[in-house]
Amino acid sequence: MSTYADPPSRAFTPSMLINDRRYRSYTFQFIALLLLALAIGYLVSNLLENLRVAGLNLSFDFLGEPAGYDINQTLIDYTSQSTHLRASMVGVLNTLLVALLGCVMATIIGVAVGVLRLSNNWLVRKLMSGYVEIFRNVPVLIWILIVMAVFVAVLPQPRDFRGDDAEAQMLWDAFAFTGRGFYLPKPIFAAGSGIVITVFAASIIGIFAYRRHATKTLYDTGRLLPTFWPSVAIFFLPTLLVFFLLGGPIALEYPELKGFNFRGGIYMRNSLISLWFALSIYTAAFIAENVRAGILAVNKGQSEAAASLGLRPRRIMNLVILPQALRVIIPPLISQYLNLTKNSSLAIAVGYMDLTGTLGGITLNQTGRAIESVVLLMLFYLLISLAISAIMNVYNNAVRLKER
Repeated sequence: MSTYADPPSRAFTPSMLINDRRYRSYTFQFIALLLLALAIGYLVSNLLENLRVAGLNLSFDFLGEPAGYDINQTLIDYTSQSTHLRASMVGVLNTLLVALLGCVMATIIGVAVGVLRLSNNWLVRKLMSGYVEIFRNVPVLIWILIVMAVFVAVLPQPRDFRGDDAEAQMLWDAFAFTGRGFYLPKPIFAAGSGIVITVFAASIIGIFAYRRHATKTLYDTGRLLPTFWPSVAIFFLPTLLVFFLLGGPIALEYPELKGFNFRGGIYMRNSLISLWFALSIYTAAFIAENVRAGILAVNKGQSEAAASLGLRPRRIMNLVILPQALRVIIPPLISQYLNLTKNSSLAIAVGYMDLTGTLGGITLNQTGRAIESVVLLMLFYLLISLAISAIMNVYNNAVRLKER
């Protein structure tokens, strides 16, 4: 009786880097990486040599000099006597603000439109299809200018809120929507407010934990736990209880019409609102197509099987279709988030001072440090793009199809 055994492994030799398929790919990757490093090194040395011949040198000392210009929308304290570094930080925060708001709103609108594009209602389906085709086939810059023009022309001015017979009225005496921007109540934090915020954050974490528990229970036992009202209770009750026990440490400062404009509260300029809204509705058209494609990628038998078990259409979509569609939706969704963040650099068209308007605009023109400013701009957008990709890839790995 004959037996078979694995052949003895050969000792490693340099020729295996080319002849052995196990090592050949690593060899080619190393060669490509080496050539890329040499090319980058050559370009950098050539740049430095040309700067030396021209009597120039790379220096970032200009970041410590006074900026000398004002910024109309700031999230941190800033004056014209602040440094260029401070002005750049204001631009960074403004960019991150509009990117975050835009990604959230674009996702909400995109998911809703993508689902409604598959509606059985002919009118709804055609309306959503028209929305997608109109918004994604017109350049985003045009939409930014259109939305800005509509806000300025349609919304009332602060003077229209004056008097008992005013043409415009504040919403609940707390919100004012004007052609100059939106005025919202501003929270005032006193002693003990940190505890309330901590409890609120813990409540949000608790909602996700409870929903995860409900999903696990459904998959393990088939028992469907209620999620809506428990989530509402977890969201409100602990925070309100702590808030009143501590005597209301968080108050609100309401905007008031004083003179020719509103004072107090949070002021969101019309440039921020128009940029946020335009980027959201533009990117939502692409996200809607991603959602539609993801839903159609799920086998029709899945929804039929769920319906045969007695599940309602809304629960079929939430519990069966969308969880499976996410593995198709998430990868292109990452690209849409990156596009929205980079498209925010068009903010200067409506006077919103993001990083491109501060560091890549006024600071560059005042200091003449074009290379340094452009390098910092590239580095920021590279880092924020890598961060978005990393976060979304973690989520993508969490929702991907896991085989046994």
